[in-house]
Amino acid sequence: MKKNMKRFISFLLVLVMAFAMSSTVFAENADITITASDGSTRTYEVYQIFTGDYSENDSGKEVLSNVKWGRNGKETEGTEVDETVLAALKAVNDMSDTEKLDIIKSYVDLNSEKFGTVSDGSSLTVPTGYYLIKDNGPVGDGEAYSLYVVEVVGPTTISPKVDKTTSEKKVQDVNDSTGDTFGWQDSADYDIGDMVPFQLKATIAQDYANYKAYKLTFHDKEETGLTFDPDSVKVYVNGSKITTGYEVVTEGLDDGDTFEVRFADLKGITSVQAGLIITVEYESRLNENANIGSRGNKNTMHITYSNNPNDEQAGENGKTPNDTVIVFTYKTVVNKVTENPDYDASKDSEKTGTDSDGNKKYVSLKGAGFTLYKKNATSGKYEPVDNEVKGNEMTTFVWEGLDDGDYKLVETTTPAGYNTIKDIEFTISAEHNDETLTLTALSGGNKFTGNVSTGEVSADVENKAGATLPETGGMGTTLFYIVGGILVVGAAVLLITKRRMNSEK
Repeated sequence: MKKNMKRFISFLLVLVMAFAMSSTVFAENADITITASDGSTRTYEVYQIFTGDYSENDSGKEVLSNVKWGRNGKETEGTEVDETVLAALKAVNDMSDTEKLDIIKSYVDLNSEKFGTVSDGSSLTVPTGYYLIKDNGPVGDGEAYSLYVVEVVGPTTISPKVDKTTSEKKVQDVNDSTGDTFGWQDSADYDIGDMVPFQLKATIAQDYANYKAYKLTFHDKEETGLTFDPDSVKVYVNGSKITTGYEVVTEGLDDGDTFEVRFADLKGITSVQAGLIITVEYESRLNENANIGSRGNKNTMHITYSNNPNDEQAGENGKTPNDTVIVFTYKTVVNKVTENPDYDASKDSEKTGTDSDGNKKYVSLKGAGFTLYKKNATSGKYEPVDNEVKGNEMTTFVWEGLDDGDYKLVETTTPAGYNTIKDIEFTISAEHNDETLTLTALSGGNKFTGNVSTGEVSADVENKAGATLPETGGMGTTLFYIVGGILVVGAAVLLITKRRMNSEK
């Protein structure tokens, strides 16, 4: 008897389980909660479109029955929703989220008083129903508003995916003397007059498909030491060059930009997709206004972009953080000196270069002229940086706006009475910190020393006086004067005597 009873109970349990698995499961229609995820920095506005009885069918689909208009619906709250409205909503199930929202938004009044808000782990108690949840920000740099979330609501935690649009700026470095070209980085050094290559990048956010139109603008701001070349601009989408769909603007910019590259609507460029990189490459000339030394010459960029897929009229209100690169340039200073004849080394006990009478070991020397040459990696030869630098009163010689590399100093005019110096070869070497955009080391080598702050490599270049050769004997030129006088007198006497003899005949 007991055994039969156990079998009967087991059979009933199986029937109950089978019934449960094949039937729609109805939740209690008690109020439930909508919660924002912990740590969320945004506020989400909740709009009630419909109310109804929430349930899940045997395939896990959420079902809303006995549907009535909610507080933020377009019809009178509490009235029954017409079957034509429900049919229209069911028809969009296979569309994209953006297409669904075009239909759904026609049934909700977003200008009405919202049902409530949630943020940072807080909860809102609501009746089961159909709700639209709006991301109300705040939106940080590189971020965008989330597409409206519309759900048949049982207990729900709101944590919309927030994608970032990113941007970066780089500069390329080249060593003219070695021919080495370095990768895209945050610092470089160049000669004044050189064309400097720059690169801008923007990475399209993953929510790009949520937009019907998408504006994007590269903003670039250069200091006065750089001159932008608009004809040098090239644009790439994921490495493939494009020639249409954008414009380069240099005039009428009221935000201090040097130029902008504007995309009125990226959707018109079919190759653009979420996650792809748009690259802008261009060149600017390092000009005569360039800062020498550690001050450097900065170039800053950011992008603005569409950041609200729910409001196409909002325009490009998103912004990425500024990104800056720096270009350094240097100068060479040569001081022309010679030994001071009044200097007494025996009185310079402290080896200060000045004796006890105040005489310096070296003094400035006028009358020289120099030509500076730089090694060209292509030709393998030293080529003049500029024309000869000289002046009658000049004792200091300066060449500004130099890149790192190999140089040769040639004395092309030598002061009278002095020996011409041998050519001096030296190398300007520099080190930069890309993280802090600072010049950290500068050297010249072979008599030249570097100064990071001024960007100067300098040297004292000494000329030796010509030799005064020794002479022997004491008469010198006096002997020639005496002999010459005797010969003159003798010639006169001979001439007079000869005339008298001729007259007597």
